[in-house]
Amino acid sequence: MRAIAALWPVLAGLAAASGQAPWNLWWLALAGYLAGIGYVARSAHPFWAGMLFGAAHFALALVWIVEPFLIDPEATAWLAPIALIGVSVGFGLFWAAAGWVGVRWLKGAVGVAVALGLAELLRSYLLTGFPWALPGHVLIDTDALPAASLVGAHGLGIAVLLGAGLIATGRIAGVAAGAVLWAAPFVVGASLPPAPEGAGPVLRLVQPNAPQHLKWEPDWRGVFFRRGLEETAAATDGPPPVAVVWPETALPELLDYSDDLRPILAEATGGVPLVIGVQRYGPDGHPRNSVALLEGPSGEIAAIHDKHRLVPFGEFLPMQGLFDLVGIGPLASRLAGTFAPGEGPALIDVPGVGPVLPLICYEAIFPQDIARVDRPRAILHLTNDAWFGRRFGPQQHLALTRLRAAESGLPVLRAANTGISAAIDARGTVLASLPLQVHGHLDAALPPALPPTPYLATGDWAALITLFLLAACCVIFSGRIGVVRLPDRP
Repeated sequence: MRAIAALWPVLAGLAAASGQAPWNLWWLALAGYLAGIGYVARSAHPFWAGMLFGAAHFALALVWIVEPFLIDPEATAWLAPIALIGVSVGFGLFWAAAGWVGVRWLKGAVGVAVALGLAELLRSYLLTGFPWALPGHVLIDTDALPAASLVGAHGLGIAVLLGAGLIATGRIAGVAAGAVLWAAPFVVGASLPPAPEGAGPVLRLVQPNAPQHLKWEPDWRGVFFRRGLEETAAATDGPPPVAVVWPETALPELLDYSDDLRPILAEATGGVPLVIGVQRYGPDGHPRNSVALLEGPSGEIAAIHDKHRLVPFGEFLPMQGLFDLVGIGPLASRLAGTFAPGEGPALIDVPGVGPVLPLICYEAIFPQDIARVDRPRAILHLTNDAWFGRRFGPQQHLALTRLRAAESGLPVLRAANTGISAAIDARGTVLASLPLQVHGHLDAALPPALPPTPYLATGDWAALITLFLLAACCVIFSGRIGVVRLPDRP
């Protein structure tokens, strides 16, 4: 019976994860959170119930984490199951702790929901932070997305979790309040004005579609480079592009030794600026993952931005000494030395476009960085999602990019190596895109921006304060709210 009972939080966790891209089953995810929070709240062992709930959720939501280890299967495939188990159990510990705190200290289903919200905030910031597969992300592909401009992902998550916690109390007032909370993001999202109409300058987004296992092979590097050149120089049926954008690490040589390639790129662009992902060595001798702005007939380097949020285990290794003992290095490291981070987010002024905020791959999952710079005209997202596989990872990465647009009120133009390249308006709607696993180009007129959003002003402080106030209410009124009137489960 105990084994059968343990299936309930596992099934609830899988249902909660089904709201993430590419499934986008938000209604099933809400049911999953309701079932999982209710089970944890009445469990005699809330820590382990929360662990099962969380581990199942992350095992499905982050199943793409195995993909980087399959690029070179002979060397690293054995690490794929270890990675999936590691992230599932590691992040599941946050939910396990939330279950224990929610039941023992905050006294019930509402308390579990509040503790889960705090745990997900902590997971988003602790160490380097990993705000991926959050509860609020299940609402990205719904009419609730524009509400992120007011409350951000964690505000949406409070609606998801607290709504589930209130309904799980089983009380009429709780069920009614929970239903209102679930409906609120949809009502607010639908009531906000749409993204402004109009079209700015046209930018060409190039998608060369270089599979990761072939991307740096000597026999293939030239193929992908020529493919990018052909897409860059292709004729257009509409207004000519004022700039061209290539994806992350698209230059097949180090920027330091690209004097012969940059004039070729300039010829293909017809003389308009090119924003391109490059690799280079910094003045400290460490490699950098960077964006370069090339201008003029010889492709002069007009600006450089270094990626400042590096991917753990991809571009650097936590506890590197331990991995050195077994001869394992960062998966994405092709250059001697360890990747070093840049100084932080910075704008690049692209002629004909204006100031833009370049985000390189993983940087697009961190909303707080957008508020650290002067307001740009747009966000340029350069990424190589070939690392993430052919379905789950790239779809979720695109969804998070849509969320950044909605939170900030800024349009996003996204150039992705294997897809999905896209033009996204200031409410997070995808206006045009190129599918996965094809090469091509997308000529996108830059959508207008909205005024700065309330979320940019408050960041996640509003969500944090709200959750602490809710936690205090759970303690003060623990005898009157949040208690599930059902027998304990093992």
